[in-house]
Amino acid sequence: MRVEGTARLTACAGALIVAATGPVGEALAAPQAEASGAIAGLHTHNLAGLSILIGLTVFATILSLLHLHERSRWTRREREQAAALGALRGAHDRAEMLLNAERQVIITWEGLGEPVIEGDVGLAFDGARPAATAARRILAFGTWLAPSDAAALEAGVETLRVRGTGFRLNLRSQSGQSVEAQGQAVAGRALLRLRETTEERRELMELRETLDEARRGLAALAGLLDAIPQPVWRRNRDGGLAWVNTAYVGAVEAPSREAALEAGVELLDRPARELIAREEASRRPTAGSRQALRLSAVVAGGRRILDVTETAQENGRVGIAVDVSELESVRADLQRQMDANVRTLDQLPTAVAIFDARQRLIFHNAAYRQLWDLDPAFLDGRPLDGEILDHLRSQRKLPEQADFRSWKQGVLAAYRAVEANETWWYLPDGRTFRVVADPNPQGGLTYLFDDVSDRMKLESRYNALMRVQAETLDTLKEPVAVFGADGRLTFANRAFATVWRLDTATLESRPRIDAVIAACRALAPAEEPWMDIRDAVTGLESRSGLACRLEVVDGTVLDCAAQPLPEGATLLTLIDVTASVNVERALTEKNEALEKAAQLRDTFVHHVSYELRSPLTNIIGFTQLLGDETVGALNERQREYSDHILRSSGSLLVIINDILDLASIDAGSLELQRERVDVRSTIEAAVRGIEDRLAESDVSLDLDVPADIGSVVADGKRVRQILFNLLSNAVGFSCSGQRVAVTARRTASDLVLTVRDEGRGMPPEVAARVFDRFESHTLGTRHRGVGLGLSIVRSFVELHGGRVSLDTAPDAGTQVTCTFPLVEPEPHMEAAE
Repeated sequence: MRVEGTARLTACAGALIVAATGPVGEALAAPQAEASGAIAGLHTHNLAGLSILIGLTVFATILSLLHLHERSRWTRREREQAAALGALRGAHDRAEMLLNAERQVIITWEGLGEPVIEGDVGLAFDGARPAATAARRILAFGTWLAPSDAAALEAGVETLRVRGTGFRLNLRSQSGQSVEAQGQAVAGRALLRLRETTEERRELMELRETLDEARRGLAALAGLLDAIPQPVWRRNRDGGLAWVNTAYVGAVEAPSREAALEAGVELLDRPARELIAREEASRRPTAGSRQALRLSAVVAGGRRILDVTETAQENGRVGIAVDVSELESVRADLQRQMDANVRTLDQLPTAVAIFDARQRLIFHNAAYRQLWDLDPAFLDGRPLDGEILDHLRSQRKLPEQADFRSWKQGVLAAYRAVEANETWWYLPDGRTFRVVADPNPQGGLTYLFDDVSDRMKLESRYNALMRVQAETLDTLKEPVAVFGADGRLTFANRAFATVWRLDTATLESRPRIDAVIAACRALAPAEEPWMDIRDAVTGLESRSGLACRLEVVDGTVLDCAAQPLPEGATLLTLIDVTASVNVERALTEKNEALEKAAQLRDTFVHHVSYELRSPLTNIIGFTQLLGDETVGALNERQREYSDHILRSSGSLLVIINDILDLASIDAGSLELQRERVDVRSTIEAAVRGIEDRLAESDVSLDLDVPADIGSVVADGKRVRQILFNLLSNAVGFSCSGQRVAVTARRTASDLVLTVRDEGRGMPPEVAARVFDRFESHTLGTRHRGVGLGLSIVRSFVELHGGRVSLDTAPDAGTQVTCTFPLVEPEPHMEAAE
């Protein structure tokens, strides 16, 4: 290459010389001629030398330039050849690296020549072996491959070398290695590549297992997504639905998953999807976790509130919708409840202030603002707890403290406490506050300010009143004891301790009711009253007053009263009634004696009445026989005596009959014989029975009975007896020349019979007892009787269901009125005594 360059350089030099002697020389000679013309004084023999010198200079310059050009070109070519050689060496190194990157052997045959082996020739050995030995074993396929695999490989190599047909086989060595054999024809050569694939197969198996596991995981994930009740979907790059779960299918009411995907049924409407797209576009890449959008959608035919989250993936987007309708409803209810609580707290008289974890005021009620008289604008600025304390201290509204800073730190230490703290603040204006600082679970503190000034004053007054009351009860002579709701003795005065002989130690130990009863029963052994007292003190079902009597062994009688008190307490009071009991006993004994005497009298009267009636009947009968002179004639005196005997016997019979009637009434055996009775006829019959006495006493009788008085249903015999007794009394208490009036009136419901006389009348004390049995008062007249007439009258009238009234006064006469009801009463009504 250098020879060729020298030749070129020589040629160039020759060309330059020719150019110098040719036109170029002429060009160069022209100025020289001009110079020689200008320098006329130079010698002619110097011109030739000067020309040669200039030509040599030009030739040397050109030759130098050509040399530099060729040298630069030679340097560039050397660099290119060095780069090409480096590239070849790099390719060779890369080929070597690729060849040695894995355990493989490459064998090439050129025609029928010897094979060339490259790569890991120890492929057929478990350990390192000499290269020649390894090469021979590589070519002896049967020595290290399985027999069948060795035969298949030899056949494939033979076909490749003869016909150039490529092949690919998976072989297994005798040691269990996996070997891949690949034969192909390359540039007229046969190339066999043996590569160990044991590790690749293992990795392939692991990869397959991983893929199977991934497929199973995807299937499980799909099943899990189908099992959750929230709609889940996946979109492709174009925004269309690519997969939905079962909940999504049910939400859009599609017949199947395939139908929902094919129709592209959307759960969210277009504005909702556009809102999601805008949120995704405006979301910064560095933003934190995605916030779910709360949207409204129709789910299974009903309007629901959903929290929708949609996230971008490599091949699309995935989204989930969580139904929060119930949560939203609960949240709305909670908000309403919180608002109600705020309104309730605002109405409470207790001041409430809530501070957050940063000790800033987040809530206060009206009572808090009014309690401290704070500016609403100041409170609305959410001041710190310490700022409020400083503000209150500046206005002298906090307790006076020698070291306010330490006190303030103690107050603010409640933020780090676990349990509520209760303190008492005594303000300079005399008020007393009960302050409760309750830590909140989420941090912060709740203050409760309760103004207890009035309560403490009332408590002081109450304690003083209780002391006065205790001293008052202690000075009472009556024993008094108070038992609490737990059945323990809470108070007993000195009288109680004295009566039951209880010592001071026993009273101060607050014994139970059972212990008190056990101590008291030694003096009052009766068990029943104490059991009643115990039930009154400890009873739970009913709390009512109790009154019982206790008899002490020394003869003292105590009336015990148990009175329920508020809060389950019981007041036990004892009164000494020994004197009154003794008087009561005496009166009772006297009353019993009187009752026995009255009973004896009645018994005597009954027996005597029945015993007297029989002989009296005989006397009347024999007297009537004598008067009728059936047994012989009587003289005038005998006849007069017989009439007197008959009249006296008749009077005595009437008295005995009255007594028997009263006895029958008392026994309840007397029954009325009711019938239709003519009123006028009955009155006239009664008047005929009294005519002889009227004539004898010179008393006139007036009858005022209307003609249309009619009849009533009554016992006619008893009505005549009533009228007869009333007329007998009226005639007996009337004086000669006076009148007796009988009046009968009929109303819509009653028959009223009235008998009135003009006698002396009766004083009130006599009139009050006139209807009692055996009450007889002559009142200065000649009338005598046993006092049964009016008693019989009242009994018979009341048997008819009527009533009797008496109107009398001294020197004003007497009027007796009997009222009979026209309505028939019950047949067995008993008469009042």
